[in-house]
Amino acid sequence: MAHANGPRDDDSDSERAWRFFPYDDPYPNQEAAMSGISDALDDERNVLLEGATGTGKTISALVPALEYAREHDKTVVITTNVHQQMRQFIEDARAITRREPIRAVVFRGKSSMCHIDVGFQECQTLRDTTRSIVEKESDKSELSDQAQTLLDRMREGESGAGEARSAVTDELDSIDDELEQLKEGNYCEHYYNNLTQNTDEFFQWLFDDVRTPDEIFEHAGRQNLCGYELLKEGMEGVDLVVCNYHHLLDPMIREQFFRWLDREADDIITVFDEAHNIEGAARDHASRALTENTLESAMNELEEVDDSHAESARNVVGTFLDALRESYDEAFGFGEREQVGENWYDLSIANQGRRDDLTMEFLQSYEGRGIDVEVELALQLGKRLDEQYEDEYKNGEATTRKECQTLQAAGFIADWMEMGGELGRHPMLSVRRDGGTDEIYGRAELYTCIPRDVTRELFEEVHASILMSATLRPFDVTEQTLGLENPVTMAYGLEYPEENRRTFSVSLPALFSSERDDPGTQETIEQLLVDAARFTPGNTLVFFPSYAEAERYHERLRGNPAADFDFFLDEPGVRAEEARQEFVGKDDAILLTSLWGTLAEGVSFDGDDARTVVVVGVPYPHLSERLEAVQDAYDRIYRGKKEAGWRYAVEIPTIRKTRQALGRVIRAPDDYGVRVLADKRYTRESSSMGKYGVRGSFPVEERAEMVDITPAKLKFAMLNFYNDHDAYGGDPPRP
Repeated sequence: MAHANGPRDDDSDSERAWRFFPYDDPYPNQEAAMSGISDALDDERNVLLEGATGTGKTISALVPALEYAREHDKTVVITTNVHQQMRQFIEDARAITRREPIRAVVFRGKSSMCHIDVGFQECQTLRDTTRSIVEKESDKSELSDQAQTLLDRMREGESGAGEARSAVTDELDSIDDELEQLKEGNYCEHYYNNLTQNTDEFFQWLFDDVRTPDEIFEHAGRQNLCGYELLKEGMEGVDLVVCNYHHLLDPMIREQFFRWLDREADDIITVFDEAHNIEGAARDHASRALTENTLESAMNELEEVDDSHAESARNVVGTFLDALRESYDEAFGFGEREQVGENWYDLSIANQGRRDDLTMEFLQSYEGRGIDVEVELALQLGKRLDEQYEDEYKNGEATTRKECQTLQAAGFIADWMEMGGELGRHPMLSVRRDGGTDEIYGRAELYTCIPRDVTRELFEEVHASILMSATLRPFDVTEQTLGLENPVTMAYGLEYPEENRRTFSVSLPALFSSERDDPGTQETIEQLLVDAARFTPGNTLVFFPSYAEAERYHERLRGNPAADFDFFLDEPGVRAEEARQEFVGKDDAILLTSLWGTLAEGVSFDGDDARTVVVVGVPYPHLSERLEAVQDAYDRIYRGKKEAGWRYAVEIPTIRKTRQALGRVIRAPDDYGVRVLADKRYTRESSSMGKYGVRGSFPVEERAEMVDITPAKLKFAMLNFYNDHDAYGGDPPRP
């Protein structure tokens, strides 16, 4: 266990009674983690918790968080971006609620829970119209009661009752006309039933257990109700919410999400699982993009508009569109246009010391009343058009709720001009080929390099956050990249016996690009993989720096007569669970994939499903303009730190990915296995290789377990290890 700025120790662990702990007893590391987190929550401090597989990180975070929340009237929000972890959260929450009942909801976006399959804007309009109908019907019912009462008074001869009843019936006629008009438009029958039927049974069912979004969708659908809206309604004051990252990382969604919870931000405790992924997710949420197609649609939209602002809007949007096209035409190098496929292809437009090429082309081409003035006029027009589309859909004049392209284009251009030169914002230009027309079109993007610009506000406004992962260290890098102030830090290694695992660092040549193409090196790696698979009593996972490298060795192994085992090649676009299921259905197989693919983390391989894992080379991410922009931004922010950009943007993310891959084996106390790091940059030789030697980037206790070995000796070392565990079930393979 390692602590930095750790928790106080004024409470004895043995004095704590963990009422939410769902199992018999926590093991020592869990007890220590829960106590440390409890103390941190008392002090309103954030927590960085690194725990290897099997240390019970989720329960260690949830138990003290729920206990603190129960005592101080707060809500715990636990979040992940990995589907398998979402399922695990649900199981953990169910285990907790069987020990100590809690009100828990699992929240998912509207698009996957809508019974009539409409978009966000359409749903909002339908919801507003439906509520208006119900309110009018309520008013009509009250007025009808009044009219009947006044009629009774008229019959009794009460003075003035007839005149009053006449006024009420006039109002009733008016409401009938309004209702008829509303019902001729678009509204949602499911939401109507939510508002008009008794939903007590639904909420009793919802909180009898921890329900999945799919269960809610099906249960509500059988009653012709909208489960999504009922879920939002039932979230007020719950103990626990399970959700995706975007509910917290997007500021606008977060504000609305907390409002549904009926909580102020400082009444929320957030728990982030797989927290090493927050950095990338925050960049995605903060980056903005606009395609050439949207600009063209905006121009087409403006051709039909008769408005005094339309000319200014056409001028500024049209000039930006022309500048975009001109910029990517100029950015193409020799033969580069022919390389463009159906995926986005980045082109360099950034410059040292001045604005990017797209901005410069826009400024030089623009002729008008002033960019700021005409962008503002375009925004005003866009808002009016958006309101018009809203009314048309609401009144039934349109079957779909149109998106205002002018508003999107003008908003992006405003942000591009205002923020494009800021530190941490990198202007990008990308192109792709339309699969139908084979034509190339472009996209402008403001890429966010510094994730703390997104995350710091979140961590400052909530009561406290617990960030957990198997690969959070080095903690100082996590603190700085995410903008955390003085967090409590904890690290726990594997609880399982050390004799159940071996980590071999194989002294292959450093697999830089030139060495990877060397025939002798390829032959050595091929033989290493054959040895690893043959001497593994079960399946073998192999991770490469790229899918191309995985495919290369898949082809080599298929032609190797000594490779008498099943082969699997994971390819881009294949769902992780499908690939895993096919692989684990075999007894002695090898699966080759990219470390930057979907199988390197968040996917379980238990027992013989994967006894050995091999990482070939140091899988640095593909060098790109985006990566260089992130490096540059970190270098500029941390000027006093040597190689800050390389360390924060390249080295640490790479080692975290590698450690995640190693964690695919040894998933339970009685599990055992071998981890192989095949590249001399993992060996003790790395100390003389400068920034490219990566052994020193592993935590000290993990380095201590690394055993340097030659490629030829690996099979003997594996044979000895698995023999010691009686793993072969008979005669072992012959070296």
